Amino acid sequence: MTAGTKGGVVRPGFERVAEAFEKNLREKGEIGASVCLTVGGETVVDLWGGLANAKTEAPWTRDTVSTVFSCTKGATALCAHVLASRGDLDLDAPVSALWPEFARHGKDRVTTRMMLDHSSAVPAVRARVTEDGPYDWAYMTQRLADEVPFWEPGTRNGYHGFTFGWTVGEMVRRASGKSLGTFFHEEIAGPLGLDFWIGLPEEIEPRVAPIVAHVYKAATAATPFMRDLATNKESVASLFYFNTGAWRSGGANSRAGHAAEIGAANGITNARGLAGMYAPLADGGGGLVDATTLARMGEVSMATHDDATLRIPTRFALGFMKSMDNRRRSLAATLWGEDCDSVIMSSPAFGHVGAGGSLGFADPVAGMSFGYTMNRMGPGLLMNERGQSLVDAAYLSLGYKNKDGGVWVR
Repeated sequence: MTAGTKGGVVRPGFERVAEAFEKNLREKGEIGASVCLTVGGETVVDLWGGLANAKTEAPWTRDTVSTVFSCTKGATALCAHVLASRGDLDLDAPVSALWPEFARHGKDRVTTRMMLDHSSAVPAVRARVTEDGPYDWAYMTQRLADEVPFWEPGTRNGYHGFTFGWTVGEMVRRASGKSLGTFFHEEIAGPLGLDFWIGLPEEIEPRVAPIVAHVYKAATAATPFMRDLATNKESVASLFYFNTGAWRSGGANSRAGHAAEIGAANGITNARGLAGMYAPLADGGGGLVDATTLARMGEVSMATHDDATLRIPTRFALGFMKSMDNRRRSLAATLWGEDCDSVIMSSPAFGHVGAGGSLGFADPVAGMSFGYTMNRMGPGLLMNERGQSLVDAAYLSLGYKNKDGGVWVR
């Protein structure tokens, strides 16, 4: 291997991905990370390097895993689509058909489709969430059933950053008869041989790399999202970010936070796990979903110039993010670098970013799946320069020419 990379493989033609990965470690402040790329079902890049724990100087090894935050939403969404493909979950039927309690306070017309595309109007919980609330499935689903919608469901979208795990997750549970984490393990991660959990077994705990949060300077905390956090405690942004019980104060690095099933935020895996989950979706469905379902998964379902939660332009498929080019439309791009608040893939690609910059996605036209995880979070609401540089290197390796129009094109 070349200098700076501790282990892995790179097939000929994909050397620029390794170069970008090593540059992140050498020059861009990466502590520890992994990147994986499959093309046509074949692994062409599988790299890991740096430190899993900066304090102990433990190295990032082949089987190191870390919390991938909202990349978990892709896994939760996939569970719903697998059930839909089997005919066990109707995405356009009222949620109340399976979850009658959710119909309260004018939510009777909410569908699973709305839950998946962040338009179901419960992006947060208004009343204070107890410290242990996020670790108690019944408590959180009851709170969401009782919540009054923040807008008329289906009429706009606002990122359901924390609540997505229990809205979509509860539909998975009711349609399958299994908890979200159990369904994901038994029907997806287990059969695919993935190191990927929603609800981490205790025996895997020693392999988890602690997350290092990004610390923002007050002088640069001026984006619309951050202004909402600082000035309006009743805003969707503030409620989503702060009203999360013990998860907010270190849950991503706690045993309780790892063991719970938080389908929006606490998935634990590495790049191989993310790329491995999306690999079947980059190859015609791979037996997980049928062709009709796969086509539906990649289509834009909801988009806006001002996401009610994130306060940036966003574009969502059903449970997945689409390419979002906010390089000229977000203040964060000026403050912290042009890749902040954007994630630029090809037009057919779909996947999900995690807080701090982790990413997994499938590109069915390129036949490519991609995964990137790390333990040092970066700035912004979507990607930052470390992760986007790897995405860019992957597309360039496949012969794509540029992303000037907001998506990678050949």
